Amino acid sequence: MLVELSIKQFAIIEQLTVSFDKGLTVLTGETGAGKSIIIDAIGLLLGGRGSAEYVRYGEKRAEIEGLFILEPKHPAFAKAEALGIQADDGMIVLRRDVTNQGKSICRINGKLVTLGILREIGQSLVDIHGQHEHQTLLHKEQHLSLLDHFAGHPLETVLDEYKELYKQYLALERQLAQLTENEKEMAQKTDLFQYQLKEIEAANLEPGEDKRLEAERLKLANAEKLFKSVHDAYNNLYGEGRGLEWINNALTHIEDASSYDPELGKLQQHVQEQYYLLEEAMFTLRDYLDKLEFDPTRLEMIESRLHELQKLKRKYGDSVDAIVEYASTIEEQLDSILHKDDRIKQLEQSLETMRLDLEVESAALTNIRKQIAMELTESIHEQLRALYMEKTSFEVKFHETAEGKKPFRENGVDDVEFYLSTNPGEPVKPLAKVASGGEISRIMLALKTIFSNHQGVTSVIFDEVDTGVSGRVAQAIAEKIRHISVGSQVLCISHLPQVAAMADTHLYISKKEVGGRVTTEVRALKDEEKVEEIARMIAGVEMTELTKEHAKELLDLATSIKCNH
Repeated sequence: MLVELSIKQFAIIEQLTVSFDKGLTVLTGETGAGKSIIIDAIGLLLGGRGSAEYVRYGEKRAEIEGLFILEPKHPAFAKAEALGIQADDGMIVLRRDVTNQGKSICRINGKLVTLGILREIGQSLVDIHGQHEHQTLLHKEQHLSLLDHFAGHPLETVLDEYKELYKQYLALERQLAQLTENEKEMAQKTDLFQYQLKEIEAANLEPGEDKRLEAERLKLANAEKLFKSVHDAYNNLYGEGRGLEWINNALTHIEDASSYDPELGKLQQHVQEQYYLLEEAMFTLRDYLDKLEFDPTRLEMIESRLHELQKLKRKYGDSVDAIVEYASTIEEQLDSILHKDDRIKQLEQSLETMRLDLEVESAALTNIRKQIAMELTESIHEQLRALYMEKTSFEVKFHETAEGKKPFRENGVDDVEFYLSTNPGEPVKPLAKVASGGEISRIMLALKTIFSNHQGVTSVIFDEVDTGVSGRVAQAIAEKIRHISVGSQVLCISHLPQVAAMADTHLYISKKEVGGRVTTEVRALKDEEKVEEIARMIAGVEMTELTKEHAKELLDLATSIKCNH
């Protein structure tokens, strides 16, 4: 959920920090005080379209920052990790600066990101729903996913099996497409692969050959330096007055001393062991010198061979092993091309078998979805009845293709869209085309009541979605918004006293003049202040004791509803 929001130099807001809690937070205040500006700031923080007009007059930039605390398995963490963004302690911090030149600077947990990345992660955190905005539920592309979420576990197993089969089907299709390319291209590939294989085979490569030859070349090219270094090391150990003689003398003295102090016996043994080790090293150096020889002819052969290998590396790989592996790959491809008719026939048979399997799996998906669609339809109708829209019809349509045969896609063959009719006798129409203000507010609330737990967002924001309703409908909307907020977070700008009465936290937005400039303030209302504000919302300009009593009744009713739920 959104825990804290910081806004600086944004529109009429000079500097503002607001903390939010779980449950329902209602923002109220006079028109023009800055309620929608706060929601605009959140929208910008989530990747909305920016503009220099958002920057407070006379300032260089507007700054917006939001702290979100999420569940450990929230999808935003996986997205952040995939982008190399570190997310510790279950927190994500989004920040966006907009300059007075219209440029945006976006950060997630302190790391600079593109606006697209900010939008991708931001939209998984908060769902902002305004009166005239196209939100997730209005997008036809999202309807199948929402239906599947509503289905839950019964659908997951079948869908996973279908997806795995579909992945294999696509792989076979790609193989078949490669083999059925035009004849000219296939002939060119055949000639190229045959030439490459012939060149690689002619080189008679041995695995690791280049590494071994490079090591031998290093030794032969530096034979003189190598001989001198080993010879000097040998002489430093062996001979009169050399290393081994001095150590042997030291050993004799320690042996004499140990006859007077037995504790030196261990030291004598240790020095004696080191003497034998050095003596063995001296013999090894002597044998190495005896075998060491410089062969210019061999060096020339190695240089020639490495030059040949280097030419092959430039074409086929950065090592002999990589060249051998490349040869194996093109040999398989060449074999497929030369026997492509047999391979094509084999692939076509496999594809046909897999296509039949996909038809069975997709049919199973469709059957489950149609059953779930009926359950969803009943749930939506139940929600709409509670919002006094008992004559509204909701329908989940499964679109058919003109040919009758549907193409396989990642999630099956189903093309699903939500349809609605708000008037008796009228045909249902696509949800996106339902445009009546008061009606669409209730429809969206009904849908969000059902889907709010399936969309993955941590917060839902309603920006004056209750416009155009009153009376018993207003009370029903208030109860729906309250229902959505249970166990989650809902921020709601409202002009309805019924909604304000349901608030767990009531924030009052006001503006004041400081230094000749208007700025916005936010404060949480206490119990008595809530009564005053709700009474103002009921009465408008003139407030009486009767409106205060009415406000108290609304608050008491809201408390009763919360306790019952």
